[in-house]
Amino acid sequence: MAEEDIVMHTEGVTKVYTMGKTKVHALRGIDLTIQRGEMIAIIGASGSGKSTLMNIIGCLDYPTEGTYYLDGVHVEQMSKNQLADIRNQKIGFVFQGFNLLARTTALENVELPLLYDRSGRKLKVKKMAEAALERVGLGDRMDHEPSELSGGQQQRVAIARALVSNPAILLADEPTGNLDSRTSIEVMALFQELNEQGITILLVTHERDISQCAQRIIELRDGRIIRDEPVLDRRNAALDLQNFEDIVEETEPVA
Repeated sequence: MAEEDIVMHTEGVTKVYTMGKTKVHALRGIDLTIQRGEMIAIIGASGSGKSTLMNIIGCLDYPTEGTYYLDGVHVEQMSKNQLADIRNQKIGFVFQGFNLLARTTALENVELPLLYDRSGRKLKVKKMAEAALERVGLGDRMDHEPSELSGGQQQRVAIARALVSNPAILLADEPTGNLDSRTSIEVMALFQELNEQGITILLVTHERDISQCAQRIIELRDGRIIRDEPVLDRRNAALDLQNFEDIVEETEPVA
């Protein structure tokens, strides 16, 4: 595997939290490599280490021990300011609760990460935000506030915001957790479409059917990787969405 094909790599990553005299081992020697363009689901029971691993991959926390490289950058020795720059420039975050500003348009929400970008890209803020919203199919909703959008549309705005800085990796934490079945399929179809365009996606989910949309599943238990394997019968969310709509159409009463 060529080095330029690796977007994220960890060796022996451990995380220990000290609570009084008690030490909690959240991660126990995680070795993980993600290639550019992969779509990976991380699954596991509550307390398995999913959130801790996501926080470290997202540069929100430091490992206690081990090595972490993101897009060729040695992460765990960086200062807090350097980590903030890495988060802003190389990572896109999508959260379960959307985390959109209420009295702010979709366009302004998507512009937000670029306002904190010290790389100089903020000179093209509006154009980049418009392009990101077009990419997720919301070109006609740019001036709408979150209260004027459906749950699925709000999540699309959140995905556009994550994409606007052209990150090396997109991290999605339970992205369908607050959505109904149809909207969940719609959002996963968008993730698969973005992945087909070459975007690297890592999503944490407790929903097995959602994990089947990924190319590869990593399962954690007690802070260790117990399974890391390709998805052999990958779910096609766009096809599922079409089938879902066909069933609804067939069951609707005739006027």
